[in-house]
Amino acid sequence: MEQFIFAVDRITSWVGKAFAWCIMIMSFGMGYEVFVRYLLRDPTSWAFDFSYMMYGALFMMAGAYTLSRDGHVRGDVVYRLWSARTQAKVELVLYFLFFFPGVLALIFAGWDYAGDSWFYKEVSVMSPANVPIFQFKTIIPIAGGLLFIQGLAQVCRCILCIRTGTWPAHLEDVEEMETMLQHQHEDDAQARAALGLDEEKAK
Repeated sequence: MEQFIFAVDRITSWVGKAFAWCIMIMSFGMGYEVFVRYLLRDPTSWAFDFSYMMYGALFMMAGAYTLSRDGHVRGDVVYRLWSARTQAKVELVLYFLFFFPGVLALIFAGWDYAGDSWFYKEVSVMSPANVPIFQFKTIIPIAGGLLFIQGLAQVCRCILCIRTGTWPAHLEDVEEMETMLQHQHEDDAQARAALGLDEEKAK
């Protein structure tokens, strides 16, 4: 079960980090638009479509990666006070009541939506450039599929936590600055405490 969890985590991690490059692509595209619009007085007809397609692709394809890192928003006012086993039991029930039905709806509805878009070779109506967007509609069912398999991994996490009383570890990854500073503060406090003990022994 742990091997399955980490295998799925590695897949969604690779996909999430690959699509993170959409931020750079979008930044360069929007930077170019600002340059030609305000300095050359010659705005593009495709920059708006480009920006929301890049952001949409990032948003959809990073969902499973964020789930694997427990990064989605949770109302944890009460949740954080529960034991790990209670948290896992509640999450397990909620996955089957809300998560999987919603994700399955995303997959099946997204498949039909993307299929229609490919059939009509859909283009954007948001700008005069008529940028093709049918290929981006394919991201919807793919993102749903990734969320589904990551959800299975999360269910396995819940089962392991119910058995052992502790949550399985996540893959090592980037941390927010706040978390890094907190760890650094804890390490410094431990170092000072150890130094104080050594000084007392020396006396």
